[in-house]
Amino acid sequence: MFAKLLIANRGEIACRIMRTARRLGIPTVAVYSDADRDALHVDMADEAVRIGPAAASQSYLDIAKIVAAAKETGADAIHPGYGFLSENAAFARALAKAGIVFVGPNVKAIEAMGDKIESKKLAAKAKVSTVPGHLGVIKDAKEAAKIADEIGYPVMIKASAGGGGKGMRIAYSRKEVEEGFNSSKSEAKSSFGDDRVFVEKYIEEPRHIEIQVLGDKHGNVIHLGERECSIQRRNQKVVEEAPSPFIDDKTRAAMGAEAVSLAKAVGYDTAGTVEFIVDKNRNFYFLEMNTRLQVEHPVTELVTGLDLVEAMLRVAAGEKLKLKQKDVKLEGSAIEARIYAEDPVRNFMPSTGRLIRYKPPREGTTVDGITTRLDSGVVEGGEISVYYDPMIAKLVTHAPTRLQAIEHMGEALDAFAIDGFRHNIPFLSVLMRNNRWREGRLCTKFIAEEFPGGFKPPLPTGDERDAIVAIAATIDHMSNQRRRAITQQMHGEPVQFAEVRIIEIADAAERVTVAGDVEGPFTVIFEGGGKTINLASNWWFGDPVWKGTIDGKPAFVQIRPILNGYDIIYEGVEVPVRVLTEREAELAALMLVKEKADTSKFLLCPMPGTVVSLAVDVGQDVRAGDTLCVVEAMKMENVLKAERDGKVSKVLAKPGDSLNVDAVILEFA
Repeated sequence: MFAKLLIANRGEIACRIMRTARRLGIPTVAVYSDADRDALHVDMADEAVRIGPAAASQSYLDIAKIVAAAKETGADAIHPGYGFLSENAAFARALAKAGIVFVGPNVKAIEAMGDKIESKKLAAKAKVSTVPGHLGVIKDAKEAAKIADEIGYPVMIKASAGGGGKGMRIAYSRKEVEEGFNSSKSEAKSSFGDDRVFVEKYIEEPRHIEIQVLGDKHGNVIHLGERECSIQRRNQKVVEEAPSPFIDDKTRAAMGAEAVSLAKAVGYDTAGTVEFIVDKNRNFYFLEMNTRLQVEHPVTELVTGLDLVEAMLRVAAGEKLKLKQKDVKLEGSAIEARIYAEDPVRNFMPSTGRLIRYKPPREGTTVDGITTRLDSGVVEGGEISVYYDPMIAKLVTHAPTRLQAIEHMGEALDAFAIDGFRHNIPFLSVLMRNNRWREGRLCTKFIAEEFPGGFKPPLPTGDERDAIVAIAATIDHMSNQRRRAITQQMHGEPVQFAEVRIIEIADAAERVTVAGDVEGPFTVIFEGGGKTINLASNWWFGDPVWKGTIDGKPAFVQIRPILNGYDIIYEGVEVPVRVLTEREAELAALMLVKEKADTSKFLLCPMPGTVVSLAVDVGQDVRAGDTLCVVEAMKMENVLKAERDGKVSKVLAKPGDSLNVDAVILEFA
């Protein structure tokens, strides 16, 4: 085994690799940019080396600096994680030249399969079913549009060296091809240092299902079953699971055999993933091969009981696979939810800021065989910057059945407290309770179809609403009880606390009373006595998560204090709740409501980012749907378009400007 391992990556994947290396007794070396000086992966490693400024092109993508860091620290192996240089053949060659082991595939496999164009040619030659498309490099937008016309719409424009949704666009018309082509090239160049793109037919209503393969340097290759990765937004995965609720044993065997055959054709010798598009009849088509560890590898680990990072290290050290195909068994069901720094209400636009609070759910396995796992690369007080991918953690659950894993994921998300910026946990919580998701009726358009107008946080109704009212009332009751017990109070007429509370929630109100001591249990009685709710919890002031039971059912509810009440988050519902006395309610009704500013005449920056280009000038007439500008954030280019017809009266930003969220870019007459 290796004397020292350098991890050429950052964030949660660097931390995850270090955990396995530590268990195997291998010292680790971290590399970091100026933006990651105080990052968790730097703190976890035995040694750390600065490799440059914040921009990935000057740090994590700089091969010479990473090789120099390995030589400086005496690292005899490098694990690239995923993204950055993980599928870069030049990097693998540089390591071989320097006498450093690359914990990844051989150069031949990287070149043949890591390149999306070459891999499709090889798959077609091997008689693997592929999606119709143009496999050559496309020179310009006009050629791309001509090819798309021949293939038939819709088409997918994809970066040849791409992954993670970067450099990918779906186009339904010639105009969209021409617009998407240039954005894909630019995005691919900044993310992978390679601006080649190709065009293929986009299969509508597809499932995205991938096969995990594992090979060694002795010609052995096996597969570890499939992962369902159909829940995506902007062509980037959000939730993954293993096994797929759609794939039967026959299809799994066929897909697995094809994936293994393809891997053997290029002498594949580490962990990798063969991705397929699967239609409603379980016909599958080769999409691409990722010659690296995947983001979603934890779900495969949980259903197989394997550590894929350990397997990669042992294979790289020359060991043979100990596992045969017949030994691979899939046990239970695993779900992974990616926690992103993004605002789902703003069309999942990236969000940045400092982690004022970061308290994930408890990890481990219960006596019922239900597991909670967290792969994270951040700590409380850390900062989410604009320079890198917005994913900050992966929450994974495993249970004997799929529905148990989903139920537990819902509870774990409710217990995950993050403050400091917007994130997608409320969206994920709502998703876990979506009937179509729970039934396994999925496709890659799932989010667009289930949330056609974009994600809007649901309003509380029924039992959910009553539970929120009850929790707010009991917290106020506890606060009053505490104040009654303060010692050495001044003598005089005792303070009277109202027994009847008016709970204002979602433009309505409930009148309730609460019975119980300061530490509970509590009984909340709704006006008229027709309904009561019993609550028990060991929650205490300052804890962001209320954990307890509501009428005997376990619940996790997030609590944030606001003026005269609490901001409560429960099962994806986020709602301000105010607790008032009769007199306070009378006075509150007299308060003026501040009107929101009219921003209809402005184009506002939807996320912190950098202006890449402007498509309009002062005095120019624009029509709804016209491109106005392009803003880059977290390695993704976002095209901002006109929502209605108008005329540009002012241009208040220029290419290269760094803008905060809601900064004014254009003003319309």
